[in-house]
Amino acid sequence: MKLTVRFLQYVAASLALAGLLASALVGSAGAAEPVKPIRALMVTGGCCHDYEAQKKILSEGISARANVEWTIVHEGKTRTDLVSIYLKPDWAKGYDVVLHNECYGAIEDVAYVERIAKPHYDGVPAVMLHCSAHSYRAAKTDEWRQAVGQSSMSHEKLHDLEVKTVAADHPVMQGFPKVWKDRQDELYKNVKLWPNLVPLATAYGVETKQDHVVIWTNTYGQAKIFGTTLGHTNATMEDPVYLDLVTRGLLWACGKLDEHGKPLPGYGPVTAAK
Repeated sequence: MKLTVRFLQYVAASLALAGLLASALVGSAGAAEPVKPIRALMVTGGCCHDYEAQKKILSEGISARANVEWTIVHEGKTRTDLVSIYLKPDWAKGYDVVLHNECYGAIEDVAYVERIAKPHYDGVPAVMLHCSAHSYRAAKTDEWRQAVGQSSMSHEKLHDLEVKTVAADHPVMQGFPKVWKDRQDELYKNVKLWPNLVPLATAYGVETKQDHVVIWTNTYGQAKIFGTTLGHTNATMEDPVYLDLVTRGLLWACGKLDEHGKPLPGYGPVTAAK
């Protein structure tokens, strides 16, 4: 009889211990590590745009929509200025994505330009905005143009653009209007669309009398690239439609956007603790 009681006590104790272990395992699995912010590098500067204001518009606007923390390098005021970070062979090391909003169209140094493109070829995602598509166009190498996804050497005069979505099902275009009125922007002329470019939206050129791709995705080497030639004025960049678009593009390039155009868990806007 005593043996039976002791056996039952042993079984009960074992079951209790198993329950504690199971609870601990469930608790451990449930306590997931907090998502780390996307580490984004913004390179900006050069001629012809209000980069002092735009770096603030973009960094604050995107971080209000996604879990992104920024390092901003803003250097130069002309088409020929060199950026100090680009002088390093591993200039993009430690970043999850690079946002290019720069205008250095007259730089001819091939080695310098190819050094900028290489981290993207090796897999660092990128966002290419506006004059980034015109940057380094004087250099006799196609590496930067392939990274952007298109070759463009000039633009039409400022005028209102009617931006038409051509890939409404793409995650980046979820929530973007079928037709968007972009007031007083520059239409960049497509000289060449590289093979990996996927058009997402176009606008009609009043001077060229043809449509031009103004929003797209691209693959360059191992990297996913989002690009738009829209964004000459602060008014365009401040528009919620534009900021929503660029945020989705950045998340898509980083693999943090779902098929419905929503940030993956942990990558949406960070709300301050109350």
